[in-house]
Amino acid sequence: MNIYARFFDQDTLVQSVEELFDFLDSIPEIRLHSELMADIRSYVMSDMPYPKRYKIRPRVYFILIKTTAETMEDFKANRKSADVPAAEGEAFAQKEQRMSQLSQEAYGWYRGDLMFKRVVLIPATGKFQYQPTQFSACVHAYSGKDCYDQIVSYLRSRIDVDGRSQFPSVRGNNFQFTFLGEELPQTYTPQA
Repeated sequence: MNIYARFFDQDTLVQSVEELFDFLDSIPEIRLHSELMADIRSYVMSDMPYPKRYKIRPRVYFILIKTTAETMEDFKANRKSADVPAAEGEAFAQKEQRMSQLSQEAYGWYRGDLMFKRVVLIPATGKFQYQPTQFSACVHAYSGKDCYDQIVSYLRSRIDVDGRSQFPSVRGNNFQFTFLGEELPQTYTPQA
């Protein structure tokens, strides 16, 4: 079993605890003392497969990972799954598409559906709590973002909506909109 060690941008793959101690000792910020060395030795000899993080000072750590990789190239190749970049790229493309749809200008009627956290009083306890609340409205707007802004502005101005209520991000899944066209279809009645 080999050990991968990383401290910020310095990393190595070693085959023994002594090589690991040499690497850690070469870093001025890390002060090797007997308790730390005993804990590292215990971790390396144990059956625990999980990485271990050692604190140097507040928010400064080095990490150790046990691996069967023989070289640094093997370790880094195994660490990065071929699916991860595709998934990240796909998520980025979806966000870009969503932003493009929100900002695309087309004047007319939009139906906006918003799920927000409304602050409501619980009469039995006299306390307030957040309650998920669905709100839908047809608005005359220039874009999906304008539709969202008008709906949120309307809800904030209502007396029965507490000012502590929380509204979702325009880019999130809790806001959906549909462009209905320049004329409002007969089945819809504007609410805002």
